[in-house]
Amino acid sequence: MATHDLPFVFARDQQMVLQGDALVCGPGATVFGLREARRRSKRSLRIERVEQAAFESLLNAHYHQGGGQEDGETDLSFDLETRGGGPGLRDLLEDATEAPVIELVNQLLRRTVRASASDLHVEPTEDGLRARVRVDGMLRTVMDRKDVPVRRVISRLKVMAGLDTAETRLPQDGRIALRYGGRDIDVRMSTLPGHFGERVVLRVLDRHSGLLPLDALGLSEAQSAALHRMAARPDGIVLATGPTGSGKTTTLYSLLQLADHAKRNIVTVEDPIEYHLPGISQTQTNSEIGMTFAAGLRATLRQDPDVILVGEIRDTETAQVAAQASLTGHLVFSSLHANGSVAAVTRLRDLELDNFLIASTLRGILAQRLLRLLCSDCKEQVTPDAAARAMFAGVGMEVPETVPHAVGCDTCGDTGYAGRQGVFEIVEISDEVAAMIGDGASEQQLKKTAVPQGNTLMAQGLGLVAAGRTSVEEVRRVLGDL
Repeated sequence: MATHDLPFVFARDQQMVLQGDALVCGPGATVFGLREARRRSKRSLRIERVEQAAFESLLNAHYHQGGGQEDGETDLSFDLETRGGGPGLRDLLEDATEAPVIELVNQLLRRTVRASASDLHVEPTEDGLRARVRVDGMLRTVMDRKDVPVRRVISRLKVMAGLDTAETRLPQDGRIALRYGGRDIDVRMSTLPGHFGERVVLRVLDRHSGLLPLDALGLSEAQSAALHRMAARPDGIVLATGPTGSGKTTTLYSLLQLADHAKRNIVTVEDPIEYHLPGISQTQTNSEIGMTFAAGLRATLRQDPDVILVGEIRDTETAQVAAQASLTGHLVFSSLHANGSVAAVTRLRDLELDNFLIASTLRGILAQRLLRLLCSDCKEQVTPDAAARAMFAGVGMEVPETVPHAVGCDTCGDTGYAGRQGVFEIVEISDEVAAMIGDGASEQQLKKTAVPQGNTLMAQGLGLVAAGRTSVEEVRRVLGDL
């Protein structure tokens, strides 16, 4: 814990956060708490009072960012939720004394949350256990030890997720509900039997961190205007495409925020519900009881919706229902796994939608990727090589004299990168493009007409390189030959 800082439980219960010489107090602050805070800080404090909402926001931010903790992690703890969400759900920052295996699991989960990682991989090896976290799309090893009781670690995770600890031959899926500094965190857990034991992957969903305005996504003014036009349409289908982890859901959520919640009924069908959206009705699918995307979509049509978000179009049935929904006057947002924007048309054809149906319902397609941004403390400029020059020439861009290159330092963990930004390829379906789709035009023909050379994903990525924000190597790694 930082010098003279307040323990999280005290700060939460007494509604006091210490920031320098200021003691920020919420409405529930007491005289006892004030005296104890002064005793702990050993200095005079300036009192600042804030409303409840402002205090909760400050408390979450202060302890979520590690403002009240250091690497000595004995003051942090995870615990599992009791069924029904009762009092067994403890905050991650509450003090506790745990058994060694439980504390080891706690440390792994803490490191994952603190690093703002999207996933935690727990992998039994031939002689021990390796744990890796995915930060900015790349895996980093946080633990590789031989003295770990692998089965007990896996069993602890399975207990937290409510899984069958005796079943080690079949894959299992579960959920862990946690809290970190007052911030709700949902963890989706998947197990897979392997040669050296069960492999566990945990997807971390911070339900309050993913809501971004469109201008924070990295969109240009023209792209933002195009999405505003799509969100204002009364009907049709708008698709976001890209591989897993490319930010499709975040973009769709941001797009939903453009809709007028007061005048339009907005309903979502998701798996899982990744973020809470105020003013929007959200529904979780459950395939075990028949609540599929298609079934959920059919049910939402009886809820008098204006705008529907379907988490993903995975099968023919969902695609057919989404098309029918758009034909009956609903605006449908969804994601689709496809390599590019116009590749979505090919994918819809693969899902057995007729060309005339695609042409009459599709209103827009958004393809996106996430590129890591260079660390500002260690990046350096280098002369572009022949391959880099060919990439710029291929999209009709002038080759810069120098391009930035990743180096690596303590600030960025020797990766050379810090943070990510989206690059987008947006296609509005014009009458000309719709006619081509109806006539069965190929993907290459559609791309020539619908995607100008300067609006491709590659052009957007190289634009970031020319601006000094990312590297040619990162563009090549993420986009390949697109």
